Amino acid sequence: MVKQEILLGNGAIALGLLEAGCQMVTSYPGTPSSEILPEVVRFVKSEKLDTYVEWSTNEKVALDTAFAASITGKRAACCMKQVGLNVAADSLMSAAYIGTVGGLVIISCDDPGPHSSQTEQDTRFMARLAKVPVLDPSDPQEAREMVGLAMDISEEFRIPVILRPAIRVSHARQNISFGPIKKNKKQASFEKNPQRWAATPRFRLVLHGELNKKLTEIGKKFENLSRYNFHNLESGKQYPLGIIAGGIPYSVIRDFLSEEKRIDIPVLKIGTPYPFPESLAIAFMSACERVLVIEETDTLIEYLLRDRNKVMGRLSGHVPSEGELVPQVIHKLINNALKELNLELLQSDDDQEAAQLVKDLELPVRRPTLCPGCPERAAFFAIRKTRPKAIFTSDIGCYTLGLNLGAVDTVLDMGAAITMASGFYHSFAQDAVEQPIVATIGDSTFFHSGTTGLLNAVYNSARFVLVILDNQTTAMTGMQPTPALGIRADGSEGKAIPLERIVAGCGVDFIEVVDPYDIKKTTSLLKKAVKYVKDPGGGIAVIIARHPCVIAYPDRAIPQKKKVIITDDCVECNFCLDRFECPALYHDTELGRVNINREICVDCGVCIQVCPKGAIVEA
Repeated sequence: MVKQEILLGNGAIALGLLEAGCQMVTSYPGTPSSEILPEVVRFVKSEKLDTYVEWSTNEKVALDTAFAASITGKRAACCMKQVGLNVAADSLMSAAYIGTVGGLVIISCDDPGPHSSQTEQDTRFMARLAKVPVLDPSDPQEAREMVGLAMDISEEFRIPVILRPAIRVSHARQNISFGPIKKNKKQASFEKNPQRWAATPRFRLVLHGELNKKLTEIGKKFENLSRYNFHNLESGKQYPLGIIAGGIPYSVIRDFLSEEKRIDIPVLKIGTPYPFPESLAIAFMSACERVLVIEETDTLIEYLLRDRNKVMGRLSGHVPSEGELVPQVIHKLINNALKELNLELLQSDDDQEAAQLVKDLELPVRRPTLCPGCPERAAFFAIRKTRPKAIFTSDIGCYTLGLNLGAVDTVLDMGAAITMASGFYHSFAQDAVEQPIVATIGDSTFFHSGTTGLLNAVYNSARFVLVILDNQTTAMTGMQPTPALGIRADGSEGKAIPLERIVAGCGVDFIEVVDPYDIKKTTSLLKKAVKYVKDPGGGIAVIIARHPCVIAYPDRAIPQKKKVIITDDCVECNFCLDRFECPALYHDTELGRVNINREICVDCGVCIQVCPKGAIVEA
């Protein structure tokens, strides 16, 4: 029986994986990829499949695990965001040389903008660097179909294949039809061949040659893949301007041109940017006097085009070198090119008019902030109060917003809170300067990449205070469980791994747990930790600030609600607004003092401990 469902792009990808017979799916959550694995779990349960699913501790672990399944002949996939592929890059480079037996698809979701990432990096370049094919879908349905193509190519040529949906594909919704999903009954079998699976440099050279031959053959296949690589040129006709695009920009351009019936501007769609369908591109370029290249996020297509003199793109200054190519931007880019060539412009963009209307409203800009009742806010308040002159190294997660509380100075990448704290310590110690350092890292991030940094810091006798902000979930990317909870991706029971045991295993002797809601106790413990760090016999002090996330566990997080009020003792010093920054507290112009927004206040009562005048009290 055929079903219909409006699926998120990531749901369509999950469906495509299972339709392609994927027997193992691994992932580490990261926007915009986070929904893929939960959707896989949902389909596995509804279709009664036996696909193995796993939240891995980081992206490299996810890729290694899936790669192992693929060399047993099974079809496997791992999912991550574009910066997560950096973490898995070492494995990717080797896996390309070694190759696979069953299919292996790596889904790396890009984040042009960036909306929730450290960089706007382009996964297509990572694919070219690793010498693996990459597919670039332009909508959820195409992403679903391309998963199957990627799996088939991977299995046929024994090579990992990357699917690279950008955020607007991952988070778009589309009506998808699908029938029953068949279970893949392929049995695991491993044929020992150390010259391949454990290849030394001499044999890696041979494998590199094999990889290059594979890419040549895949390139020929892509040239004839008219479903995903095509143009709408009229035979023998010459055009003053053509457009080359892929991914979401192609969908936007197609809609603009079809709405205005502009058949005078041909478009070449590139759905498989690497290996590049060069013959198709050459034929298109030959029919156009100038070519506008619109691609996200970087310049892969533009670099691969032979005749640069015809190209209008990022390298020529016709397309911005950063930022997401939203429809308003693409509309402007096309019109700028048309104007330069004295051609008829597209009609005015209604979206631009709407954007101007919104701009004219002069709505206040609200910066991102931690949720009302977030235990991390209380922890940061205590840290700043105890060590105001410290260097505050932090990490990737909700707690990056400790920036607003003046308790975050550096954020580099996952795990860098600890490694940078160590680097700062040794830099100042070299000059005989006693510089206080407080590092903060989330529980999920610590499991992801904190342990190696902590081992290194202890081994090399660094000294600083490390606060692990344990809200018992991976909050920023969708409330996925951490290894400390012992809950697996499908909800089944795993083995819980307490943070305390891992920290102790890294060689740390000072390990204490505190509830950050108790600011007085947290402050006292921080002072104790500082004393230990300074003591000649001390070292790194680790505090686990443990309190459940107020969004994931509202009842456990606030078991006893405390409704608070602001009394007339408020002198409008704004200490609570500037230093505690709870969004439920605001300056009331009518009252001439701080007030409470009851719509968002969660009645945690932590702010009672914050006011220096005692003007915030329990009702």
